[in-house]
Amino acid sequence: MRGVSSRTTTSLAALGAAAAGCLAWGAGVEVGSYRLRRASAPVLRPGQAPMTVLHLSDLHLTPARRREVAWVRALADLEPDLVVDTGDNLASAAAVPVALEALEPLLARPGAFVLGSNDYFGPRPANPAQYLLGPSRQDRRREPLPTGDLVAALSAAGWADLTNARARLSVAGRRVDLVGVDDPHLGLDRYLDVAGPADPDADLTVGVAHAPYRRVLDAMTADGCDLLLAGHTHGGQLCVPGFGALVTNCDLPRSHAKGLHRWQRGRASTWLHVSAGLGTSPYARVRFACPPEATLLTLVART
Repeated sequence: MRGVSSRTTTSLAALGAAAAGCLAWGAGVEVGSYRLRRASAPVLRPGQAPMTVLHLSDLHLTPARRREVAWVRALADLEPDLVVDTGDNLASAAAVPVALEALEPLLARPGAFVLGSNDYFGPRPANPAQYLLGPSRQDRRREPLPTGDLVAALSAAGWADLTNARARLSVAGRRVDLVGVDDPHLGLDRYLDVAGPADPDADLTVGVAHAPYRRVLDAMTADGCDLLLAGHTHGGQLCVPGFGALVTNCDLPRSHAKGLHRWQRGRASTWLHVSAGLGTSPYARVRFACPPEATLLTLVART
């Protein structure tokens, strides 16, 4: 029995050391290892030239995130045809100027945005274990953020505000229709106010939301959107190699926590891209097996 106890103690010590090493890596290295994901989606009409879309999400910026600001600014060198920001840009009451600094080189490109819960309310310390039990709930004690300043600045720069709204943009000489909703995670989505079949005269119809809840994805798919873009999940943030995300913080399947996937609603289907995002809450600055990312989508013709 003494030998079994010794082996058990050794195993537990090894497990604890491994966990500590993973935490150190996730909080000290991976959380700041920004990466560009590239993916191709066949959503354009046959014969059309490719179009590039830079998908940004979940920057969760504070004045201290200088490396992230510099990395986002450098994305302008990609010269995307369109930029779509799916929200949660802020993580502090002082973050609006920081977010605008990060996005400034991209504001000259055609762009559109929606808002996430963290664009409305500042973060608060919370028990991380609660995140594993289901979607987080809105804490009414959270500090209201200067959301209006962010919206006004992005709109003044020419980006389309898709907060329960539609927009039409000229992108690379083509007509792109966009439809978006306010954050479904807060229950602010009002898709019925903007619902309607995709216009066949548009070269591309894109649906945009922060949190990819099924009710929104299904409705946009049924209306014939060619592409859906969302964020919110952080790709799971803490993932298990070989298994993937443990949670998505909404009702999206874990298999769709990040990246490009087909989304089916009855007989209708479309392409869904969920960004793992670039930031985290300042009270949970850790990622594991899920590096922070932005995505350059190359839209190509259907075959």
